[in-house]
Amino acid sequence: MNKVKDNLEVAVFTTKYVLEGKSPILYVYHYDDGSWQFNGKERNINDEDYRIISLSEIVELDTTIQGILDLPLGFEAFRETRDKSWQIISAN
Repeated sequence: MNKVKDNLEVAVFTTKYVLEGKSPILYVYHYDDGSWQFNGKERNINDEDYRIISLSEIVELDTTIQGILDLPLGFEAFRETRDKSWQIISAN
């Protein structure tokens, strides 16, 4: 089984805009060091706008995340709107 799917309590980065429901998750980054980041439509995000929550909380906010939990290290997923399919690309 996928290691990430086994540990949904891992800490991840997101923004206050995603948490407050002001922005859908449109960008997902799975960095080479194993960390995850989930961003919305906002650009030029300040450090103080980021929050740390569990991966399970992200999945509760947006169940489509379950479909990309096998995203390899060094890859990112993006979509135009919440209703669109995820596109996956290598960040390297």
